[in-house]
Amino acid sequence: MPPVPRSKPSLFSYGFRPFLLGAVLFAGLTILMWLLAYFGELTLPAACPPLDWLVHEMIYGYGAVVAAGLLLTAIPNWTGRLPRQRGMLLELVALWSAGRLAMAFSLVFGAISAAAVDLAFLALLIVFVARELGHSGQSHSRKVAGALTILWLGDLVFHVEAIWQGYADYGVRIGLAAVILLITLIGGRIIPSLTRNWLARLNPRALAAPADRWDVATTILAAVALAAWIAAPNAAPIGWALLAVGLAQAARLTRWRGWRA
Repeated sequence: MPPVPRSKPSLFSYGFRPFLLGAVLFAGLTILMWLLAYFGELTLPAACPPLDWLVHEMIYGYGAVVAAGLLLTAIPNWTGRLPRQRGMLLELVALWSAGRLAMAFSLVFGAISAAAVDLAFLALLIVFVARELGHSGQSHSRKVAGALTILWLGDLVFHVEAIWQGYADYGVRIGLAAVILLITLIGGRIIPSLTRNWLARLNPRALAAPADRWDVATTILAAVALAAWIAAPNAAPIGWALLAVGLAQAARLTRWRGWRA
């Protein structure tokens, strides 16, 4: 889709601009803060332990905002609709930023209030994504919305565990599994599209393989193996299942001819 001409600053013209920029800045700042806390140079006013705070922010802060940036940029290409600008992006960026502040100062705001603010970002993103993807009519679109919903549920479980038992367990694994599913689904659309568009001009006989049963089977196996890992992370058979899925994902990558691009 061609860019929309504009004379004003374009930070909020496409989703990847504010979100991916914010993700890079946030990741560096968060890791620096945790290192200072680890070496006793900084006391974080967070209700959960510093390591849990870091894990949460990397999964549900950084991971969620990267997913938002990629989705809000890719969805217009999937649906043929104009990209959302300024108003919606400003609301999402403001909610995400408020969630990061609330988590960092949850001892000040209260753990429940911080959880409510943090959960609001993903909730609004899910509503927006589901509404936009509803115009697509593709089953793949529903899978992406489902993975986002799993990510939100993992965030909810994280907060419940942190409030009731002082640390998170299932909430961490659910979040990691949801991020891996999002990478599997979004990457399965974006990566072969990019390589196909490039190779079509240079070597049409070596195009990326189109989505087929291999992609569907790999995604289903990944979802099943990750669900089993959430329930029983230390079971040896599940470790072997995850290794098999990893090999299937590697084979999936080779079908996209990335090295030719």
